Amino acid sequence: MIELKNISYSYDRGEVLKDISFDVKPGECVGILGNNGVGKSTLITCICKIRTPKSGGVLIDNRNIYKMKRNEIAKSIAYVAQKNEISQMTVFDSVLLGRRPYMKLSVSGNDIKICEGIINQLGLADFKLRYINELSGGEQQKVMLARALVQQPKLLLLDEPTSNLDPKNQHEMLKLVKNIAAESKTSVLIVLHDINLALRYCDRFLFLKSGKIYKYGDESIVTKETISEVYAVDCTIAQVSGRKVIVVE
Repeated sequence: MIELKNISYSYDRGEVLKDISFDVKPGECVGILGNNGVGKSTLITCICKIRTPKSGGVLIDNRNIYKMKRNEIAKSIAYVAQKNEISQMTVFDSVLLGRRPYMKLSVSGNDIKICEGIINQLGLADFKLRYINELSGGEQQKVMLARALVQQPKLLLLDEPTSNLDPKNQHEMLKLVKNIAAESKTSVLIVLHDINLALRYCDRFLFLKSGKIYKYGDESIVTKETISEVYAVDCTIAQVSGRKVIVVE
């Protein structure tokens, strides 16, 4: 179980997150939603200790990550940033970097086996000896996801993983994430701007407004009132092929 308790964070301009508390169950995908500048990416980086909040804690199986060493955190939490540095490194070597928290003197056979398994699972086997900077944007995103997954985390954090992808790759990426979360019982937090993508692939939804949680829950909280209050737009909610769809007016 992942629990956030009373997370608050401030920049020089003022407080951006205020008493954020919620939980995420094993195997659950939670979409973090809200307008630009509301604190979605800040929240993600507070959770993985890239930023240290002024108050609150993050508990993984009742252990506060702020009291853990970096290496321990990396075994529990994996983070894929919105923008990743792309270097001239092979796909396999890049994925292997995700095993660093587990390595001692050298790479083990188990490290190799885990990397091979994730590379195959994400459909990257044909690319593993190619350089990352030769790949498409969608392929690069899969490599970054693979690197995170070989950490074998209990919590996977994704900051706008679909922002630079075409519709086909957006759906392929999120379908992969949802399936892997269910299979491995990994908890997933995903920052998304597309509410309809969130509705299709997430189990619960965290709406942020003015640095606070406006609503947190299942699909039932995604209403016209919620969209209007959080995004300041009117919308129509329809059912298409049995799925809830938001149409902004």
